[in-house]
Amino acid sequence: MFVSASTRCFSDKSLAEACFLLDDLEYDKIELWMDEGQNHLKPSELIRDPEGFCIRYREGTRLPPVAFCIDSEIDPQAFVVICKVAKQLKVAQITLPASKLGTPFNSEIDRLRELLKVAAQDGIRISIKTKTGHLTEDPDTAIELCQAAPGIGLTLDASHYLCGPHRGGNFDQVYPFVYHVHLRDTTPDALQVPIGLGQIDYSRIISQLERVKYDRALSVEILPELVDPAARLIELRKMRLLLESLL
Repeated sequence: MFVSASTRCFSDKSLAEACFLLDDLEYDKIELWMDEGQNHLKPSELIRDPEGFCIRYREGTRLPPVAFCIDSEIDPQAFVVICKVAKQLKVAQITLPASKLGTPFNSEIDRLRELLKVAAQDGIRISIKTKTGHLTEDPDTAIELCQAAPGIGLTLDASHYLCGPHRGGNFDQVYPFVYHVHLRDTTPDALQVPIGLGQIDYSRIISQLERVKYDRALSVEILPELVDPAARLIELRKMRLLLESLL
């Protein structure tokens, strides 16, 4: 396992500035976060000029991307281009959002299977994020989705199982399906709190991941809208040091 950080931590800034800041904080691997509704990095930017994006990225930072995280819906045709960009940047992991609650189970399975076919052509691994308000907010349903669409994994965000309808219940059953991990500190009443003041058991998460031989990223994802701007850099440095001490 290794530590990385999502550019989501600086989604209020440009991608170039986010990379500079994470590099300055001594993160040596990053996850590229994109959302069509935000100015940080839009999937349409990659789709419009995939070659140009790869060139600009390599010229702008030395940090290797280890994963993509797309926070907006994307159709299979657009996903084809995203996967080509991922392959060119040597990224093998893409996180996608699960459909929202209320979506018919079979419709979600059909969608995931179609996206899986696209990703398989470029050797890309895809996972859906465990998140409140989506079909993955319940651990058992999340597993059922993975079992019904073999090849799909989960991006575990334990915060949503501690602070959400699951409310701190056991979710050990998801670990064999985990492809990627997002981390911050959380309490049952707040999705994000300063590092050390929450109830996320990082040591136990790492131990459970080791049991299933997980050997990929622990990606720090501090939500900028839920942190004091003056404390953000300190929080990110504390999280890196904490996780590195546990590995």
